[in-house]
Amino acid sequence: MIKRLGRHPWVLAGVGSALAGYLKLVYHTNRFNVDPEGIHDETEKELPVIVAMWHGQHFMVPFAKPRHWPAKVMISRSADGEVNAIAASKFGLGLIRASGGRNARQIKKRGGMRGFIEAVRALKDGYSIAMTADVPKGPSRKAGEGIVQLAKHSGRPILPVAVATSRSIELNSWDKASVNLPFGRGSIAVGDLIWVPSDAEEDALETYRREVEGELNAVTRRAYELVGRSDG
Repeated sequence: MIKRLGRHPWVLAGVGSALAGYLKLVYHTNRFNVDPEGIHDETEKELPVIVAMWHGQHFMVPFAKPRHWPAKVMISRSADGEVNAIAASKFGLGLIRASGGRNARQIKKRGGMRGFIEAVRALKDGYSIAMTADVPKGPSRKAGEGIVQLAKHSGRPILPVAVATSRSIELNSWDKASVNLPFGRGSIAVGDLIWVPSDAEEDALETYRREVEGELNAVTRRAYELVGRSDG
């Protein structure tokens, strides 16, 4: 009964709204800087982009986006995803309810193919797409091929992004989730754009997947270093 109550739409809506309010508090009580300086102006020339982030490090990423950039975020259809979707909608982000998987059955169950098609259409319509690069409940911080396939078929580049704060609680979860805390310093680290050719073969896609993984790990380390901490 408690489990059912926790999945009630009213409960999820309340938790999602509370999460959005808390994240706004964290953002407004931390002194954020963006690295490298002026990266938003440079990136704007290449919009729309596919914003890549790690699971567990995603909570503050909505604040990395300039307000005038139209964007949608890909979020799973799970109960946790519902909470995140409600919070994201409070930030003015569009929603694509889907997630990837480690096999065809998982991808179908999680709406991965439908979400992929919706994301390609959104990019063609000028929306940037934000999504986690790693597959839910998979190996921590291991990029999947889905984000590389999206870049290949849409013709849009991948932009690795990480956000860190000087004060946070690191959870012992599969995704190494970081709960950011207010009243400190924050950093938004942005990596180099990664373009995937439309004619990239299977072996080349693995090279780009590794590049995404490496760039995400690099910007995550840099984000933590900028606030005087080490990642993990």
